Amino acid sequence: MSNPTFFVRASWDAQAEVWVSETDIPGLVIEADSLAEFEQLIFALAPDLLNDNLGLPAGQVTIDFQATARRHLNVA
Repeated sequence: MSNPTFFVRASWDAQAEVWVSETDIPGLVIEADSLAEFEQLIFALAPDLLNDNLGLPAGQVTIDFQATARRHLNVA
């Protein structure tokens, strides 16, 4: 069996002031104050969700992790 690939995207919600998830891993919903915390939650939650919701056996999968945010700056 090939190594399956999933995506997890962290987007900054300026109104709530948290990083929120968009993903193709069923059941994975993340809100975190920092990207470090967000990434820790991926590793803590995703393995069980992949097994429980997709029936994936023990083994390795690839996570395509991306973070997007909009920033404003003042031009001198």
